[in-house]
Amino acid sequence: METHPDIVAMRNRHEMAERATSTPKAQAVEALALLTGVYLAASPWIAGFQNLSALAVNNLIVGIAYALLMSGGFGRAYERTHSMAWAACALGAWTIVSPWVVAGDVSTTRTVVNNVIVGIVGLLLGMAASAIANDRGPSRGERGRSMP
Repeated sequence: METHPDIVAMRNRHEMAERATSTPKAQAVEALALLTGVYLAASPWIAGFQNLSALAVNNLIVGIAYALLMSGGFGRAYERTHSMAWAACALGAWTIVSPWVVAGDVSTTRTVVNNVIVGIVGLLLGMAASAIANDRGPSRGERGRSMP
């Protein structure tokens, strides 16, 4: 049973995902992304614009979503969840433009600087996670070969 092609392929996929998540680069991206999401969620109170309720709620929701998305909470197998990294890129881009898009007068210097910097960091971390996800190791043909 252990040599059945489906079980061997499943084991290879699991090992590949484990190698991708256990590299120092992937762990660093994951940790920085978690910190970025937590900071974004708390930024209205840290940077002092909690009175601008629409943007504060936006940052809280987007920050929590980003932290959960990028911290591995939804996808340990990077080869199947690299699209989540692109969703994190979209959240980073949204964070950049949100001071101008969110209803109300929220475009103060403090909010713009905070969201642009955090959005750029989030966008770059999402792109880094996507690059790690696309670096899958051996090609499909090489995985199919039996090892001596």
